[in-house]
Formats: sequence, structure tokens, C-alpha cells
Amino acid sequence: QVQLVESGGGLVQAGGSLRLSCATSGIIFGVYNMGWYRQAPGKQRELVATITSAGYINYADSVKGRFTISRDNAKNTMYLQIDSLKPEDTAVYYCRAQRASPTLVYWGQGTRVTVSS
Repeated sequence: QVQLVESGGGLVQAGGSLRLSCATSGIIFGVYNMGWYRQAPGKQRELVATITSAGYINYADSVKGRFTISRDNAKNTMYLQIDSLKPEDTAVYYCRAQRASPTLVYWGQGTRVTVSS
């Protein structure tokens, strides 16, 4: 059974930091491309950052310089370090695992981040 479990969300003041984790089980983590997405109230889910199985990283323009994605293949876990939080970062943050061939995509249940001004 595949599980992606996010943790680390919470309520934080603007300017603060959080570290989100996505612990996985049931997949060969090292071959999956991983990503963080978020969905703010009333908005569509959007890409935040991705990290491929080879370690290539991509960020949404809105988070560059403030968010850092990483993965620990030995722990089957992906992380998102979020610094200099802004109220507009308020959202539910989801992790996503994708394997290219055959195509398989899994999502976690999300962890809520609320940033107060």
C-alpha cells in the first residue's frame, strides 16, 4: 500500500519558517520524481517545487529564494524548508510522487500552512 504522509504544517507569523516533510512508503522512493504543490482557499492547486530522481530542482517563481526542496532517499522522505513566510503562502501543501514509466502518480493528504500577518 502506497502512502505519502505530509507533516510540519501549522500556524506561523509572517517572516517565520517551517519545514514540511513528506514520508513515503510502498514505493521505490529513489526512482520517483517528487514535488510539492499547494492549494490556497478558493484557488487551484499549483506547483511549488519539484525534485527529480536525479536531484534536479525546479521552483515556482513565487517561492524562489525562500523555499528549499530536498530529498533523503535513505529515509524515503522529501522536505520543503520554507523561510520568510508571507500571508499569501497560506495553503494546504501536498506532496506528489511520479514515476515516468510506467506512469504512476501518488498524492498525499496535505498539511495546512497558515501565515498570519
